[in-house]
Order: sequence, then structure tokens, then C-alpha cells
Amino acid sequence: MARLVGCGTALVTPFDAHGAVDEPALRRFVEWQITEGIDFLVPCGTTGEAATMTAEEHRRVVEITVEQAAGRVPIVAGAGSNDTRRAIAQSREMQAAGATHLLHVVPMYNKPPQRGLVAHFRAIAGEAGLPIILYNVPGRTGVNMDAATTLELATVPGIAGIKEASGDLAQIMEILRSRPAQFSVLSGDDALALAVIAAGGDGVISVTSNATPRRMTDLVTSGRRDDLPAARRTHLALTPWMRAAFVESNPLPVKAALHLLRMMGPTHRLPLVPLADQYLPTVRAALIAAGALTQ
Repeated sequence: MARLVGCGTALVTPFDAHGAVDEPALRRFVEWQITEGIDFLVPCGTTGEAATMTAEEHRRVVEITVEQAAGRVPIVAGAGSNDTRRAIAQSREMQAAGATHLLHVVPMYNKPPQRGLVAHFRAIAGEAGLPIILYNVPGRTGVNMDAATTLELATVPGIAGIKEASGDLAQIMEILRSRPAQFSVLSGDDALALAVIAAGGDGVISVTSNATPRRMTDLVTSGRRDDLPAARRTHLALTPWMRAAFVESNPLPVKAALHLLRMMGPTHRLPLVPLADQYLPTVRAALIAAGALTQ
């Protein structure tokens, strides 16, 4: 099982003015991401508002992404749930939809202990049928997966890597220090991507690459080639956008950015709402600084 590496976009899901999935916009967006050089795509995660999709919509978004990608890049489909049985069923749906990998988030709300996380992910890995990327994001789930737990799971057949969004560099370094050779460690925070890659990480699953896929991919490629001066220059150029992309809850700023770039409408599903007007100048200025938008 080859290690998943590079820059992957945690895809935004475009909705039309009536709140339905905007399939033509999604196809155009996937094509643009690939044309811009992105390494892999991650539909139906946090940024894609998967929490408000029906099972049918979830599968259709992945199917469209797979169809449009046409084998050119891996597709890491969100399949997570805080119900292990549901996570297994959703994994099978994503496999049938054509995904190459699965993204499985640490269960939210239940707050299982670390041994519960091990049991949850072992059960999924035994049934899923595709390589699994674990997703540790305690800011969303209320539970941090410890480095020791991640390293235990890294030895389980079928578990291929982790999107680490704890924000804890010491924890990430411990995983990097002791991981098996084929276990991918991907930053789940854009602002920490350079630090993680410089320490030996494999890349990032990025929010900001929705609007700046080429530049984020360049950052990751330079870092993985040990061209740290080039990676640093790109990181510093993107820093205003990395900050602006989180001035309100993700994906509000990035969807506003994509509306400014005329990629899709600004529609969200409740309880999410469009970005507050006061932040639009910040997002616009950051996109200009990143070279994504002209004056």
C-alpha cells in the first residue's frame, strides 16, 4: 500500500440557491483543482459540510468527484461517524462510489476512551475494504487521539495514515518519530503544514487549497524536496490567507472566497450561514496577497 503524500484539498461542496448540491459547479471545481496540480481530493469532510448531507447526497458528491477526476488523482472520501456500524456501512458506500481511500474522523459526542478509539477503528478497518486515513480533530470532536493510540492503530492492516489536526506539534512529532514506514502523516492545519513537512511529514489535507491549489501544492512539493527556502517563501506569502480562512468557522470564509473567485455561490446549509460582511474585506485582501485575486 503506497503512502499517501502531497497536498490534498478538503473540498467545499457547492450548493445552488435552493440548497441542493450544484453538480455542474462541483464538476468544474474538481476539474480546476486537478488542472492546478492538486495531488489528491477529499470530498465530504468537515469543509464539505457532510454533516448536513443525506446519505444519497453524500454518495452522489463522491461519485461526481470520482467521475470528474477519472483516475488522475486519489479520492479520499469522508466516511466517518460516531456510530461504528454506520461508519462501516458508509465505508462500503464510498467504495461502491469509486473512492480510493476513506477518511474516518475520531468519533464525536460519545467521547470514547482511547481503547474505544482503537476498537472503533479496528472494526472499521476489518470491514471497510479501502485504505483508511484517520482524522484527529479534537476542536471538532471533543476527543484527542493520543500519539500512542495513533501508533497502535498504525500497525493495523488497512489503516494507511492520519490527518493530524490537533494543533499539538509535540504529539505530531512523536507520531513521526515512531510511525511504520508506510504510514502517512498529513497535517490537518494549513498553518502547520510547513513545520510538519520539515519534520518528515508527508503533506497536508488543506482548506486553503480550495482557493489556492497551485500555491499550496508548490509549498508541499518544495518542502518534501527539502527546498525549505522556497517552501518558506510560499508559506509566508500564503500566511494572510491561512489566517483569513478561519476568521469564522470553516467553511464560511473559504466558501466566501470561492464566491469572490466566481467558482460557486455562497450558499450554506443551516446551521451554517454566510460569512459575516465584516470579514469579507479581510478575505478579499488575503486572496489578493496570495495572488488568487486581482485588485
